[in-house]
Amino acid sequence: MLHIIKERIRQKYRTLDYPRQQPVLSPRFMGRPSLTPVNCDGCTACYAACPTGALLPTEGTPDGTPTLDMGRCTFCGACRQVCPRQAIAFTGEHRMAVFRREDLLVVPGQPAPQAARPSAPGKFSLFRRSLKLRQVSAAGCNACEADCNVLGTLVFDLPRFGIDFVASPRHADGILVTGPVSENMRLAVIDTYDAIPEPRLVAAVGACAISGGLFRNGPQCNNGITDILPVDLFVPGCPPNPWTILDGLLALRR
Repeated sequence: MLHIIKERIRQKYRTLDYPRQQPVLSPRFMGRPSLTPVNCDGCTACYAACPTGALLPTEGTPDGTPTLDMGRCTFCGACRQVCPRQAIAFTGEHRMAVFRREDLLVVPGQPAPQAARPSAPGKFSLFRRSLKLRQVSAAGCNACEADCNVLGTLVFDLPRFGIDFVASPRHADGILVTGPVSENMRLAVIDTYDAIPEPRLVAAVGACAISGGLFRNGPQCNNGITDILPVDLFVPGCPPNPWTILDGLLALRR
């Protein structure tokens, strides 16, 4: 027992006082992208380098910097590396979760979607003090699932916010989906959603759940959950940083 007490004193308090104290993230973490308007003069190197087609022509500027869809982006940084005009950058900002699919589009020269994030829809007011989620891995690679699971560790301590993952959809307030939703998992996701009592919410975590990610347009892939269920929260990333997921879940309570 004395050894346990000594070790506890040595380790000190490990839970971060989030969101009042912001986390120190790894320099390898890419974070939210930022696009500088430039004249690309016909250059399409970034389009060719993107593995998921996350770069889209910006409306009204055919020769300018493209729009970046964070719902498809894997944050690999390949577009930044090949851009000769250095128009694409990644800020290291972890707050990227949004309530609307269109807010995942990063348009050159426009404010970041996070800066204009609206308040949580009114139906979520019921869950401000207690939120129970049923997590469903719909053919995911286990990366997003691992970053959801780590929220239960002492550094993040998700239950202190009144948020928990539960084993049964009958005990849940919503469903958190990861993975591209293969055809084999499509019915399972729908059945899980139907088993949750109303009002209920849907969170799509990771590029696969939002758009299909690297598996987009695959023969056995439904390109995520957005065309199957009404999604209330989008958390981009491949996988999303645990702090990004936590910020998105806390946004439901703001």
